[in-house]
Amino acid sequence: MAASTDFADRPLKTLCLFDVDGTLTPAREGISPEMNETLRALRKKCVVGFVGGSDLVKIVEQLKVDGSEVLDDFDYSFAENGLMAFKLGKPLPTASCIEYIGEERYKKMVNFILHYIADLDIPIKRGTFVEFRKGMINVSPIGRNATIAERKEFLKYDSEHKVRAKFVEVLREKFADYGLTFSIGGEISFDVFPNGWDKTYALGRVENEGFTEIHFFGDKTYKGGNDYEIYSDPRTIGHAVTCPGDTIKLLKELFLS
Repeated sequence: MAASTDFADRPLKTLCLFDVDGTLTPAREGISPEMNETLRALRKKCVVGFVGGSDLVKIVEQLKVDGSEVLDDFDYSFAENGLMAFKLGKPLPTASCIEYIGEERYKKMVNFILHYIADLDIPIKRGTFVEFRKGMINVSPIGRNATIAERKEFLKYDSEHKVRAKFVEVLREKFADYGLTFSIGGEISFDVFPNGWDKTYALGRVENEGFTEIHFFGDKTYKGGNDYEIYSDPRTIGHAVTCPGDTIKLLKELFLS
């Protein structure tokens, strides 16, 4: 299949897709000048896109540089695993998680989640424990209003006590007939979405573009992490990274040497 004429100026018919938190930026923090320059250089050779689990507003906050238009800085912008999507700054069709689940079943699950969190004994709780997004539900035992320092403390606590992992196991059993995936990502939360609406959803958006290779870079590539499915998908060449600096090093080795 011929590559899209939209990207005829790129010498490589290759798409590079990036997770955001832990891959392009530190979790919930901004993009560095070095990463920004690396992506600009990469875009002269390849087609470049991000695929994050967060909503578009949060991702734009992290990737915005000196008032730039983030949707113009990337060829593909995939928020909420690709349910909210843009190509060259123009929106692609969207889908709704709540329409898939159904209002009554959604309400039953959210009520259960809130009761579970209310009974959860952890060192601190802040606010916004359940965040509804277009393509998923994000659940945070500590609350998304936690500060960066509180996030890092919770991550240490969670690594030892497996708060999120135990929570996910309870939900998998309780709502086994819902057809949902529960995916741990970032430092303080996990995502809930229909089966198949993980980050591989974004791959369906580009399957007719004729790319010879699709590279994916992510830090949560282990089973149960929110990069696992797209990292291990046969349509991608997966790269596991540990931090944004690791991503830059890999890009220089693969494409910019």
